[in-house]
Amino acid sequence: MTGTLRVCPSCGAKNRIPSDKQHLSAKCGRCGTSLAAATGSVVEVGDHNFQQVINSTDKPVLVDFFSPTCGPCRMLAPVIEKLARSYAGRALICTCDTSRYQMVPSKFQIRGVPTLIFFKNGRVVDQVVGAVPESELAQRLNSLL
Repeated sequence: MTGTLRVCPSCGAKNRIPSDKQHLSAKCGRCGTSLAAATGSVVEVGDHNFQQVINSTDKPVLVDFFSPTCGPCRMLAPVIEKLARSYAGRALICTCDTSRYQMVPSKFQIRGVPTLIFFKNGRVVDQVVGAVPESELAQRLNSLL
């Protein structure tokens, strides 16, 4: 099982947060104390969990639709990870591999990668196609906060 280990600030217990549940508010399994919800990591979404992840938060969501063989996508990957750390607790940053999952990209008519779609309350509010600077993505996220 992959995931992140979080140490409870109250009782010191180690809590494993599965990678597909890192976007949810975590509580300590021993004492129930909040584990400071934000882990600052990118959440991978696909056909199996896309709607669940998008609809489970009231925070803005950025989904990066990418392909591992795409040069601009690989250049954008560190920017996406940096945004996840910067916006931890304020926004949810996700990725969707279009070579592994086809249902979600086809639903949003993704024709080229990288395509970044911004969601607010489960609805699409903005979209960017192509590798754009971090400052532009940050500006778009800030407008949704």
